[in-house]
Amino acid sequence: MSDRPAPPPSLPENQFAIRRGVLALCAQSAWSALNEFILPDGRRADVMALMPDGRLACIEIKSGPLDFRLDMKWPNYRAWCDVLYFAVDTAFPLALLPVDTGVMTVATSDRILPGIVPEAAVLRAPPSHPLSPARRRILVTLFARVAADRLMRLEDPMMSASLRSARRVD
Repeated sequence: MSDRPAPPPSLPENQFAIRRGVLALCAQSAWSALNEFILPDGRRADVMALMPDGRLACIEIKSGPLDFRLDMKWPNYRAWCDVLYFAVDTAFPLALLPVDTGVMTVATSDRILPGIVPEAAVLRAPPSHPLSPARRRILVTLFARVAADRLMRLEDPMMSASLRSARRVD
C-alpha cells in the first residue's frame, strides 16, 4: 500500500456525491425530489423538490467555483420555484454564493465510495419568493407528470420503449 493520499475526486464524481447527499437530505426532510427537471422555459434544474407544504424548491448543484462562475443560468430558476438553493461541498468558498439564496453543504470526502451517502445539511435557509397560483398549478402538474412517467419507465421499460417507437412512427 502507498502512503500517498488518494487524489481528490473528479468534478463529475464530486457532483454525483453532492447530488446523492442532497437527495438524501430531501428524503429526510420529506421533500419529494426529481433530478434533471425540465422547466417550462426549457432550462433544466439539477434537482426540483416538492415540499410537504406544497412549495417548490429548486436546488442547483455546483461542483466547484469554476462550475459556479461558468454557469450563470441560475437567476432564471427563481421564476420557477418558491425557494432557491445552491448545493456545494464543504470545501466550496461560500462567499461566492449569492446571499439571497439558500445553501446546502455536502461532506464529500477524498474518496467517493459506492453505497456511501455523504452527509448533507442546510447551512442557510433561502428567502421565500412565492409562486403565483397559476404558475404553481402548472409546475405541480408538470412535477406529477414527470414523476409518473419516470415511474412507468422503471416499472415497464419495454412498454416505454415501444411507446417511444410508436410515437416516432406517427
